[in-house]
Amino acid sequence: MPQYVAVHLKRDRDKDTFDFEQALLPLPAMAQSWLIHRGCPHDAIVLDSELGPPPADEATRALERRLADDGDHYAMGYSYTADDPDDMVTVVALRALDERAPSPFRVVVEEVDTDAWTHTLREGGFDTVGQALQWCDDRLTGEAGPLPPIRPAAAASRPAGVARAPAPRPPGRSR
Repeated sequence: MPQYVAVHLKRDRDKDTFDFEQALLPLPAMAQSWLIHRGCPHDAIVLDSELGPPPADEATRALERRLADDGDHYAMGYSYTADDPDDMVTVVALRALDERAPSPFRVVVEEVDTDAWTHTLREGGFDTVGQALQWCDDRLTGEAGPLPPIRPAAAASRPAGVARAPAPRPPGRSR
């Protein structure tokens, strides 16, 4: 189950009421994106470095910024968080909403280095939902190779209808 809850409150001061929406999300940058796309100012939801491990490198910071800004370009289909102190990892499978997107299925992986108390975030691209979910499963069992790169937009070509597939569901895992 995703570990973060994003809550968007809307107050009506004239009626002394409020309305709210919430979303369970697996990564802080995804929660930020959800809030930003509901009108929250980007600088109002900066992460507090005392509440979790800070980014280990610039690649992680760049991907977090991109997820926060462009996160509405993808639908989340699957996530899993392992809290094993020897391998703290979150894997997230996403599907591009744009049918012309290169690598229409993405996997985002967050790994926490408990010794250095930092985290890294990486992304890989896949042509099919099956490939993305297999990589996630392999990562969780310690058998995954490196994430495949995202194909450049100019090289994007795939059979029609691939991005119309339903959001990824894990093989053999319940939500």
